[in-house]
Amino acid sequence: MMLVLLAMISTIPLFFMMMFNGGGNMIVHGLVGAMVSSVAFAGVNSGIQDISWDRYVKIREMIVAMPVHPASYALGIALAPLLVSIPSLILFGAITAYLGFFTLEALGWIVLALILVWAATSSMGFMISTYLYKSSPMLLNNFANLLGIGFIFIPPVYFSEAQLGSLSWVSLIVPTSNAAGIMRSYMGLLPFSTEYVVIRWAVLIIMTVAFVALTSVKSKWREN
Repeated sequence: MMLVLLAMISTIPLFFMMMFNGGGNMIVHGLVGAMVSSVAFAGVNSGIQDISWDRYVKIREMIVAMPVHPASYALGIALAPLLVSIPSLILFGAITAYLGFFTLEALGWIVLALILVWAATSSMGFMISTYLYKSSPMLLNNFANLLGIGFIFIPPVYFSEAQLGSLSWVSLIVPTSNAAGIMRSYMGLLPFSTEYVVIRWAVLIIMTVAFVALTSVKSKWREN
């Protein structure tokens, strides 16, 4: 079900781009957004899975009884949905390569950007899950959807940040759109200078480290 959900969420915007934008580079921008959204939704939903497993399967109670560090537990919870998103990443990456925008030289940087945005969104998802432990599944699902919309569909993730004009700086402060912009730069879709690419990498790394550090400090382990 998670695999189907991620595929549907990622591909629906691509359908509308093909219908109303006539293809071209807009499709490639959409494919970049689909890859980022697959990873980001996996990260955010890791929090919901954490609560569901703890509430209905009591897996966290069993894990707490073992000599497992909270960070190790959080990493395992976050990795599970990431593995589920790999088939969609391969599909979108293959289509992008077929269109001539995915090169081996850019592969390493693209994978690194996806890992960083996954780490940032997973940290947020896990921290939120610990503070909303007593919330209903309906509330959790609605909150996750709103958070996903806020990070995926509002900022320039599925579309080029150049369309925002003077507001293009917004893409720099949102992890998902920042990662998408970096990926587009290595694909030749955005004419970023080397200095600006370095700045974007620095911002993405700093934000990811900050989210991870905040999660490790603020998240509540069950024994607390």
